[in-house]
Amino acid sequence: MADPRIIDVTLDERTILWRSADIEQERRIAIFDLLEENSFAPQRPQADGYAGPYKLHLAVQEGRLALEIKRKDGALQEALILGLAAFRRPIRDYFAICDSYYAAIRNATPAQIETVDMARRGIHNDAASLLKERLEGKIEVDFDTARRLFTLICVLHIKG
Repeated sequence: MADPRIIDVTLDERTILWRSADIEQERRIAIFDLLEENSFAPQRPQADGYAGPYKLHLAVQEGRLALEIKRKDGALQEALILGLAAFRRPIRDYFAICDSYYAAIRNATPAQIETVDMARRGIHNDAASLLKERLEGKIEVDFDTARRLFTLICVLHIKG
């Protein structure tokens, strides 16, 4: 019986040198929300018909995103490598708008916070659409899953 979802996600902690409290909170929320509800269906058929659930490990290796997809028992099902060149600008823009958002929530009016938050969501949504597009034919994900995965990809890019 198919169960196309992620039941565990880990990040390559060697990639991440430093995280602010705000970013650490974003990571925790993204992982919690991802595990609560997601749709994640690798498209390569398995000889034994296995179709989930999955454990996912994310890492950045030589400028590429490595997705290690494991079965529920921890056995490696497949590893995918995605080029990240198309994500450089969205990641940079997302970090910039997040900095503005965190500053706004400390000092700005509710209307200013809402304006920055709308811009932040717009960038995040565009990046999620790009991720869905890049995963097409490899892994089928829904929009919310792509948004949460993009957040985690951003966390992997923090260098300090």
